[in-house]
Amino acid sequence: MGFGFCLYNPRVTTTTASQQTLERRLGPFDGAAIIVSNVIGAGILFTPPVIAMGVPNGLLYLSVWLAGGLLAFAGAMAYAELAALRPRAGGEYVYLRDAFGPVAAFLTGWTSFVAGFSGAIAAVALVAPFYLARFAPAAGNTTPFFSIPIIPGTLQLSFSPQTIIALALIWALAFVHIRGVGPGRVVSNLLATLKVSAFVLFIAWGFTLGSGDSARLTEAAAPVPAAGWFLALLAVGFTYSGWNAAAYVAEEIRDPGRNAPRAFALGTGAVIAIYLLMNALYLYVVPVGELAALEGSVLDIVADRLIGPTAGNIMGIVGIISLAASVNAMTFAGPRVYFAMARDGMFFARAAAVHPRYRTPAASILAQTVWASLLVLSAQADALINYTGFAIWLFSGLAVAALFVLRRREPNAERPYRTLGYPVVPGLYALVAAIVLVNGLIRDPGPTGAGALIILAGIPLYFFFRRAR
Repeated sequence: MGFGFCLYNPRVTTTTASQQTLERRLGPFDGAAIIVSNVIGAGILFTPPVIAMGVPNGLLYLSVWLAGGLLAFAGAMAYAELAALRPRAGGEYVYLRDAFGPVAAFLTGWTSFVAGFSGAIAAVALVAPFYLARFAPAAGNTTPFFSIPIIPGTLQLSFSPQTIIALALIWALAFVHIRGVGPGRVVSNLLATLKVSAFVLFIAWGFTLGSGDSARLTEAAAPVPAAGWFLALLAVGFTYSGWNAAAYVAEEIRDPGRNAPRAFALGTGAVIAIYLLMNALYLYVVPVGELAALEGSVLDIVADRLIGPTAGNIMGIVGIISLAASVNAMTFAGPRVYFAMARDGMFFARAAAVHPRYRTPAASILAQTVWASLLVLSAQADALINYTGFAIWLFSGLAVAALFVLRRREPNAERPYRTLGYPVVPGLYALVAAIVLVNGLIRDPGPTGAGALIILAGIPLYFFFRRAR
C-alpha cells in the first residue's frame, strides 16, 4: 500500500492530503451500529460488581445506570448538532479545535490515540481469547513462546497464544476497514445485529423462563453516600463511552444534517435499553450484595444460574461476537481522529492520506493498529484504560461546552439540527461531567492524577508538530 517512511515523517507536506475527503456512504443505521458496537463491550460484563460495591442498593444501583444513560443521551444529542454543523471526520478534535483552540483539540486526539481507542482495542482484544478458550483451551494460554525485552526487567513484548489471537483479531478487522467503507459497514452492521440480538434473546429468556426474584431489584445491602454514587457514575460513564462514535465518521454519513441525529438517537437509545434491562436481570438473579463480590464476567455467572451447564458455550459465542464488534467499531471510528489531526498538520503527514483505491484513511488505520498491537504485546493496555477513564468525561464535557461557544460565536450558521432542550439539557451534561471529574479527583486521586499526567504528556508533542508544520 506504499505507506513507507512518510507515515513517520511530519515534515512531508499535507497539501494534497488535506484536499482529499472521505466518501459519504453511511446511513443512520450504519452510524447507530457503530455506536452500539462501540459501547456494548467488556464493560457490561465486568463493571457491574464495581458499581454494586460503591452503590449496594438495588434501586440506587439501577438509578446510576439510568442517570449514566440519560446523560449519554443528552451528550449524544449535543454531538448530533455539532456533527450536523461540522460534518467532518474527527469528532471532539474538530469541535474543540473550533471552540477552544488547537491545544485542547490536540490533547483529545493524543489521548484517543494513546489510550482512548488503541488502548481500548488492545484491552478488549485480550479478553477475546479467554472466551475462545471454551472451545480451544490453548487459546487462553498466557505463557509466552518467546519475549523481546524492551526495558530489561520492566518492559517486554510477549508472544503467547493469547496475544497472538488478540493480534489476529485486531489485524483482521484493520484489513477489512482498510479495504473500504463498504466492507467495513457490512461487517459492522452484521456484528452489531448479532450482538443486539443475542442480548435481547438472553434478556427475554431470563425474565420469562429463568428463576429469580423481582424483590431483589429494591434490596439494600448498605447505605450509599452521595459521593459514592457520583464516583460510581464515573465508572458507569466509562461503560457508556462510545455513544459519541458516530461523530468520528460524520464526514462519511450521507445527509449528515438528517442522518447524524438519527444515528445518535437510535444507537444511544438502544444501548440505554439494553444496559438497563441487563442490569435489572443481574439483580433479578443475584442480590446486589452478592453482585458486589463477584469476580470475572457477570454475564457468565448469571447465564450459568439461568440456563445451567450449557451456558458456558452459549456465553462464549456471545462474548466473542460482542468483543469482536467492539474492536471493529473502534477500528472504524478511531482513525478518523488522527486523519483529521494530520489534515491540520498536527499528526504524521501520511495519516492524512486517503487510499487512492479504497477511499479510506488507510495509514491512520495502520498507525492505530500498530500501537494497539504494541499495547497487546507489552500488557500496558489495562493500565492506560484505568488511568484515562476520566478523560471521557473531561473531553466529552468540553465538547458539549463547545456547543455553547459555537452557538454564541456563529449565531447565523446553518444548523440542520438543534439539540433538544438547549441550553438546559446540554448544560446539565456539562455540569454533571464537571462534578464527576472533581469528585473523582477528590475520592480517587491516584488513577485520576495519573490520567491527567498522560493527557498533559501530549503538550510537548503538540509543540513538536506545530514546529514541524
